[in-house]
Amino acid sequence: MSGIVFYATEDHDAVVGFYRERLGMDVWLDQPDCTILRHGNLLVGFCDRDRTDDCGIVTFVYSDRAGVDAAHDRLGEAADEEPHENERYDIYQFFATDPDGRTVECQAFLNEDVELP
Repeated sequence: MSGIVFYATEDHDAVVGFYRERLGMDVWLDQPDCTILRHGNLLVGFCDRDRTDDCGIVTFVYSDRAGVDAAHDRLGEAADEEPHENERYDIYQFFATDPDGRTVECQAFLNEDVELP
C-alpha cells in the first residue's frame, strides 16, 4: 500500500521547480495539471489551481545529519533556521519555507534503532 499527499498551488512551476532543484525530488507522474513528485517513499502532488493549500508540513527524512546539512545548504535562503537537535523527538532538524509559504522540514532520527522504510 502507498499514498500521495496533494496540494493545490497557484504557482505550479515555481513550486515543482523548488522541490526538484532544491530537495532533489523526481517527477513520478506528470498529469495535465498535477505533477506528482517522489523522494524515497514520499509522494507529493502539486496541482495547478486558483487557490493555494499552505497548511501542513512536508517532511523529508534523511539517514543522517550529513543529509540534513546538505539539504540546508541546497535550500539556502529558504531555510528558516540552522539545523539543530530536538531532544523531545530525538531528531536533528530544521524548517524551511517553500514558494507557496508551506512549511518544509528536513530531519534525521538520532536513535540508531529507527530504520527508514
